[in-house]
Amino acid sequence: MRSPFKFSRRKFNHLVLPGAIGFSAALASSSFAQGTGDYKAKVLQVGYQVSGDLVKVSGVLEKRLEPLGVKVEWIQFAQGPQLMEALKIGRIDTGSVGETPPIFTQSGGGPIVYVVGSKTTPETGKGSVIAVPPDSPIKTVRDIKGQDVVFQAASASHYLILRALEEVGLTINDINIKSLSNVEARAAFLAGRIPVWVTGDPHYAIAQKFGKIRVLRDSVGINSPGGYYVAYKPWAQENVGLLRILVEEVDKIEQWAEKNKTDAAKLLAPAQKLDLDVMQVIVDRRTFGRRAITPALIKDQQRIADYFYKNGVIPKAINVSEALLTTDQYAALTPTTISQK
Repeated sequence: MRSPFKFSRRKFNHLVLPGAIGFSAALASSSFAQGTGDYKAKVLQVGYQVSGDLVKVSGVLEKRLEPLGVKVEWIQFAQGPQLMEALKIGRIDTGSVGETPPIFTQSGGGPIVYVVGSKTTPETGKGSVIAVPPDSPIKTVRDIKGQDVVFQAASASHYLILRALEEVGLTINDINIKSLSNVEARAAFLAGRIPVWVTGDPHYAIAQKFGKIRVLRDSVGINSPGGYYVAYKPWAQENVGLLRILVEEVDKIEQWAEKNKTDAAKLLAPAQKLDLDVMQVIVDRRTFGRRAITPALIKDQQRIADYFYKNGVIPKAINVSEALLTTDQYAALTPTTISQK
């Protein structure tokens, strides 16, 4: 039987890529005229995490850039901190991470810039959790005092655990941190060898499928500004035109995914090598959409950085605004379709 989804995917590409070649040429000409959208790179190296990337799977970025003679290379990383390690030395040009990794990278002197933020809603955070095995005697976050808690240090999980501990009158010093990537930790947790795990999708959804996880708290209401696309600063300053195209494609496909979550799950499941029902759970609790880099967003990100410094998680205070492009460059790379809030 012919797959109806294959037709949907072709239809999607047709709808979101009207006149891609002509539009790209017009965009490039306009950008050159502004003096802020020029680009020099012939290869765009994009980092992505094992949790998946809609832009990569759909191939929309390649369709936009091939007529301009620009090749796209995708490099996979276990989580945000590993991606940022590559970004800060220019091994990749850009990538998507949570709110925490850029703060640690900037604290370590990494030359990075924020490109575009993530949309958040009151429901954002369902896919990130503090969890225990189903038969664990631990019933609440307060009960993890003195326990080994496994998560990837410098990831979004770091902020989640810090805030959750604060809510119950504990600090990071009340637990024993064991830093391990989700990829490495999942098998051990499923085997019952990890007492407390701070994790996220797809690992959370996989553990749910096996009935091997009980959630103490998710990150809904944790007061995070959300994630970002971040870029290597020296590269970004010379390639605003490529960033514009990247942001446009991210924006378009995430808007499509928000309205077509069933088709988005079908698109992602094969690439993730996950059963469709598991992928559907992941997509259903994910917040899709982007928001512009604004003073209000950077103020919110500064709040997170100050929080980490106050709690001794980073060694020195940082000024998030030092990891920004110019106002003109943001105007050049940010489509009007992206929310300013």
